[in-house]
Amino acid sequence: MDLSIIVVSFNTKELVLECLASINKTIKGVSFEVWLVDNNSTDGTVEAVGKEYPDVTIIGNKQNLGFAAANNQAFRQMNGRYALLLNSDTVLTNGAARELYGFMEVTPEAGMACGQLLNQDGSKQNSIANFPSLLTLLSNETVLRMVMPNRFPSKRRDYVSPIEVDSGIGACLIVRKAAMDDAGYFDERYFFFFEETDWAYRMKRGGWATYFVPSTRIFHAQGKTVGSGVNSRIMFYRSRYLFFRKWHPGSYPVFYLIIFFRLLINVILSFMGLVITLGLETSTRKRFVVYIQLIAWHLRGCPEKRGK
Repeated sequence: MDLSIIVVSFNTKELVLECLASINKTIKGVSFEVWLVDNNSTDGTVEAVGKEYPDVTIIGNKQNLGFAAANNQAFRQMNGRYALLLNSDTVLTNGAARELYGFMEVTPEAGMACGQLLNQDGSKQNSIANFPSLLTLLSNETVLRMVMPNRFPSKRRDYVSPIEVDSGIGACLIVRKAAMDDAGYFDERYFFFFEETDWAYRMKRGGWATYFVPSTRIFHAQGKTVGSGVNSRIMFYRSRYLFFRKWHPGSYPVFYLIIFFRLLINVILSFMGLVITLGLETSTRKRFVVYIQLIAWHLRGCPEKRGK
């Protein structure tokens, strides 16, 4: 088997069906199997997929295990030489999966690779993630991408050939089974966010490289799988802190203080925006409320209870 395609779902039935349709429509010339790992959806996802795509192997969980643990369930049973991880809100373009597969076949040092994620209008999304560091915390990443484009590649540049990167965004990743066996599977302490960054970091330490293949295009309805409210932001901060504690334990207190200080600045700036707009701007009000809730979560000691 060439590819084991793995889709994790949680109450995204219509998106999942669209994703699966794109798999069947666009993948030619390689053998593949499809796994759906459903995290206790209540919108009929499992029933709809079972009816429309009987060849899909479904793992139905009784609770929301998160992205990392759900993928690991399929990793332990997959038959492919590569795993192709797709968010349920992605749609493959013609030849995308075949191109990623072909790149991995001729690049033996590649542990994983990602393609170019696209918004619905065809504009580019950020598809590359750098390893978190003191520099990325102290500086604006947009500025870093402009000042040091080779160190911090971004969607603002047009790449004509694959480049090595720190990590790819997990919405679409192809991963070599041999590299997975060498580095281990996802760290299941990550519920959502940073699991692929942690994985790429472990693979790099083990001698495997991660690549960005710019000619591969994947539509991604960004944010549809996790939302944009305070719960998703808390998941993001929790995962980022886990990454720092795991890989930079000595510097973790410094990282934490920098992040908390930046949150305080954001609270002040958003409050100033409220005053200037007399509280009439909806987006400013929502932003202020989210920052206040994040500060409150930090003051409670960043409790580990996970949002579902």
